[in-house]
Amino acid sequence: MLAGHKHAALLSFEGPDRYSSIGGLGTRETAFARALGDAEVDTTLFFVGDPALPAVEAFAPGVTLRRWSQWISAYHPYGVYDGEEGKVNDFAASVPWFVADEIVAPARVRGERVLVIGEEWQTVPALLHLDALLRGRGWRDSVTILWNANNTYGFNRIDWGALQRVAAVTTVSKYMKFELGRWDVPALVVPNGIDETLLDGPPRELIAKFRAVLRGRPALIKVGRFDPDKNWLQAIDAVAELRAMGYSPQLVARGGREPYGDVVFGRAYHRGLSVERVTAAGDDADELAAALGSSGADVIHLQAFLPEESLLALYVASDAVLANSGKEPFGLVGLEVMAAGGLPVCGATGEEYAEPFVNALVCDTEDGRELAEYLRVVYGDDRRGDRMRQAGYATANRYLWRHVLETLELKIGYVMRRVSG
Repeated sequence: MLAGHKHAALLSFEGPDRYSSIGGLGTRETAFARALGDAEVDTTLFFVGDPALPAVEAFAPGVTLRRWSQWISAYHPYGVYDGEEGKVNDFAASVPWFVADEIVAPARVRGERVLVIGEEWQTVPALLHLDALLRGRGWRDSVTILWNANNTYGFNRIDWGALQRVAAVTTVSKYMKFELGRWDVPALVVPNGIDETLLDGPPRELIAKFRAVLRGRPALIKVGRFDPDKNWLQAIDAVAELRAMGYSPQLVARGGREPYGDVVFGRAYHRGLSVERVTAAGDDADELAAALGSSGADVIHLQAFLPEESLLALYVASDAVLANSGKEPFGLVGLEVMAAGGLPVCGATGEEYAEPFVNALVCDTEDGRELAEYLRVVYGDDRRGDRMRQAGYATANRYLWRHVLETLELKIGYVMRRVSG
C-alpha cells in the first residue's frame, strides 16, 4: 500500500500505445503504473488509447489499462492530441463517473482509500468533476487527489484556484516548482523515475551492431520533437564547429513531422553540412544498421519508429546523446541514457540529476561553441568518458521508481495530514 491507499487511478492523455506516446509523459505513466502495481496498489491507467486496441487490458501485475475516448480517436488517426478539444470534454464528462462508481464505491464499502492522480492540463476538468461528484455522494473523505505538472503547456487554460481547492499540486523538479510559482501555485516536488529493467541495458549484440556502423567517426544522436525548445540549432552548430576543429562528427537526427524541421536542416545547409534523409523499418535492427551505415552525410535525418531496445542501443553506441533542451521540466531522456550506459548532454533547467563533467555534459547556453568544446574534451579522453558513464549509471540507480514511490508516499502522508488537520 502507498500511504494507506490500496487503489490508484492515473488520469493521463498519454500512455503505452504508439498512438498515445508522444513524449516523456507516455513513458512516465507506463512505468509509474507498473511501479504502483509492483507495490501492491491496484492501479487503473485511464488514457486516450489507440482506437484499434481493446478498451480494457490487463497490462501488468496489478495494472489495468482503460483506453478512453476511442470513439473520438477513430476519427483522429494522427495521435493522442489529434482532436484534442473533443477528447478533453469527453474525458471530463465520463471518466469521473467510472472512477466513482467502479473504483471508489467498492473500495469505500471495504473501508479502503483511493489515490487519484491527474497529469497535465487536459485532466483538470475531469478532476474538478470528480471532486464535485464525490462531494455530492459524501465520499470525498475516501479519496486523495493529486494533480501533477510535467511541463508548462496549457497553464493559461487552468483555473488554478479551483484546482487547488480539489487537489494537491505536485511537479517533477525544482525548476517546475519555480515555474508554478510564477502562477502563485505552491507545489510538492516528486521526481520522475525510471523502470528498473533499464539498468540491464540493451542487448550487447545490438550495441555492437550499431557501434560498428557509427564509430567510423564521432557519433552523436538527438531524438525529440522539432521544436526550438529542444535546441536543435545548437546541435547543428556544434557539428559545424567540431568540423572546423578538425573532427568529422556525424549527427543522427530523429525528429517528428513538425515544420520547424525545415529550419533545422536549413541551418545545416547554411553551415556547410551535408544532410541525407534515411528511411528504415526501425523494428528491423539489421535494416536500421544498414541504413545508417550507408550514409556518409554530416547529418542523417532518420525517419523510422525506434522501439525502446533499438533506441537504447543507439544511445549506448553513440559517443554522446544530445538531450540539450533549453527548457526541460525534468529531462527523462538524460536519465534513461545514464541507465542504459550512455553519455547524455543535458541543458541546465530541470535536469537536477546531471552533474557537469561528473555524470553528464551540461550546457548553460544555447551556443553551439559551448557544446562543441565539451564534446571535444570527451573525444580526446576516453577514460573521462568512461568515468562519466559509470557515474551516470550510479545516478540512475537512485531514480528507480521504487525509490521515487518512497518520496511520493511521504508527500501523500503530508497532504493527508494537512487536509485532516
